[in-house]
Amino acid sequence: MRIAVLTFEGFNELDSFVAAGLLNRMRGEGWKAEITAPSEWVTSMNGVRVQAQQPLEFANSADVVLFGSGILTRDIARDRSILDRLQLDPQRQLVGSQCSGALLMAKLGLLGSLPACTDLTTKPWVIEAGVQVLDQPFFASGNLATAGGCLSAPYLAAWVIAKLAGEDACATALHYVAPVGEKEVYVERALGVIRPYL
Repeated sequence: MRIAVLTFEGFNELDSFVAAGLLNRMRGEGWKAEITAPSEWVTSMNGVRVQAQQPLEFANSADVVLFGSGILTRDIARDRSILDRLQLDPQRQLVGSQCSGALLMAKLGLLGSLPACTDLTTKPWVIEAGVQVLDQPFFASGNLATAGGCLSAPYLAAWVIAKLAGEDACATALHYVAPVGEKEVYVERALGVIRPYL
């Protein structure tokens, strides 16, 4: 399973790294989540500089594409030189977003009439793009999903794992990363959030 974690200049580390880290718990099953960016290097909102593992075009052939968020997403949403490099197809790919990544999904025409989850800062921009914003951490329909709030990244990753490998595999991956002493509660809560959308 090839997974593109779209990571742009000004990215939020929690979105890209938490999703990639969780999804790579499936490496034994042949999964590989990679930081995918429009340039060789991108710098996070807090100054963490990372090298892309894949170029942006990798997303077009990936099995799963996850849009991370960041402080420059609104600028990226206006930059056709970046957006035009993406030719995604929800018929053959799972496509999801974290926080302001929903704005990029909207600008690419992926959401259509679907509502979306996003963060509070991005909410007015997503509404301006013609998308209804839900007051909840996660929503999915078919092969499209959106998550709102930095710490909803595990929900997005869990949805991908559960959808493609089943709830048991998802529970195992979540259990590994969950806080000690809270593992069962954490796993059940996460599964409870995504289960209606599987």
